[in-house]
Amino acid sequence: MKHYIIVKFKENVDVAGMLPAIQELFQKALSFDGVNKVEVHRSNSERPNRHDLMIEMHLTPEGLAVYDSSQMHKDWKAQYGSYIEQKTIFDCEE
Repeated sequence: MKHYIIVKFKENVDVAGMLPAIQELFQKALSFDGVNKVEVHRSNSERPNRHDLMIEMHLTPEGLAVYDSSQMHKDWKAQYGSYIEQKTIFDCEE
């Protein structure tokens, strides 16, 4: 399955400056059983009605459960949650 995290950061957040650390954090998910691929995409649009970041994960349903309960997921929320204006989670089949 695919798991998408689509994020709009608050105004004046340095998305480009945070991007390397976010990518490094999400690469840790590849060590979880059932997580097969992780890609972090930055938007190429600066329009105000666009989201800034899309994290795409390819995983099994069991891998999603492992990710959801992981320390890495808790770190994502703790480190970046205060910068996020809006977040959408979307799951679908591959």
